[in-house]
Amino acid sequence: MVEQVLAAIRTAPGTTELRELAMPELSDDAALLKVEVAGICGTDVKMYAKPPFDAPVIMGHENVGTIAVAGDKFKQLHGVEEGDRVFVEHYVGCYNCEWCRIGEYRHCEATDWRTNVDARRYGYTSAENPGTLWGGFSEYMYLPWNAVLHKVPHGVSPELAGLVTPLSNGIEWALLAAGVGYADTVLIQGPGQQGLSQVVACKQAGASKILISGTSRDKARLDLARDLGADDVIDVEQGSPREQVMDLTGGRGVDFVLDCTSRAGVGPVLLGIDVLKRREGTLLIQGELAAFPDFPIKLLTEKAITIKSARGHSYRACELALQQLASGRFPLERLSTHRFGLDQVDYAIRALAGETDEREVIHISLMPWLGKES
Repeated sequence: MVEQVLAAIRTAPGTTELRELAMPELSDDAALLKVEVAGICGTDVKMYAKPPFDAPVIMGHENVGTIAVAGDKFKQLHGVEEGDRVFVEHYVGCYNCEWCRIGEYRHCEATDWRTNVDARRYGYTSAENPGTLWGGFSEYMYLPWNAVLHKVPHGVSPELAGLVTPLSNGIEWALLAAGVGYADTVLIQGPGQQGLSQVVACKQAGASKILISGTSRDKARLDLARDLGADDVIDVEQGSPREQVMDLTGGRGVDFVLDCTSRAGVGPVLLGIDVLKRREGTLLIQGELAAFPDFPIKLLTEKAITIKSARGHSYRACELALQQLASGRFPLERLSTHRFGLDQVDYAIRALAGETDEREVIHISLMPWLGKES
């Protein structure tokens, strides 16, 4: 086994350095993942520009690879062998608190970097912590006993498996959190990774009408949304989005609004409240808004609207995502549009942010071994 590992480390806002790090020592209940793909999403763009703390961090929280080395206890705990391909969730729970005991480790204090400066979470944890390799923008990644693994089905490539995080979010938010089901009507706002994944989730659930909105520059994404199952697309820059929704639903509105616009401001939320059907619709939001003056609480209560938050994914959602990828029912490989090597981390993040000349970027695969002998 090599003694040095090459990793891309965020050392300051918008700054990455390639460094060689010592291979961490492994106990009998730990393992090492050879990273094949680390997906890049909008959260990486945000965290790269405005890190939550100053410590050096190996980013990368959507990670797929093969078990390179594992202690016997780790193999027994996780039912894996060296060479197995796995998807690693970014949560690292304590497995002793009430949240972990009911399987909701995403809410565990031990993995919540927002409230716990010593939290462990892939792509967020300082490389100065024991284990060092706490992110996928690296040739290898450290796996403690409490890492959450999912075996990748045969026939699913590493790059395709790299879509598990956005697809599992789509499943979690649309189906498990919001409750979209058979014959429901849905408006999805924003045709990014999460929005397109929710199109697939809603189609699989049997929704009778799926609408998705975006801007004129999202044309390629909106076209892909149709191929993934959307019934109609809405260009919010071509006429009133409210009128378009009402025309497409015969004036009834929709049962569910799933807001994936993230940082677009209060407008999409207000539109969502407006176009929900007359009674008991559901609005799912990502919660990026720091403040919302003059929130229309009266209209919300008059229409008996339920607001739910989009927060991460569950174990079940990841398993369902892997099954969906393995089924081949939808052309999900088209979500993975770009691939870059480890020496291109800075450029890759900026490409997703729209700061380069790259076109039609949806999901980026960061591949540490691209162009190298593996």
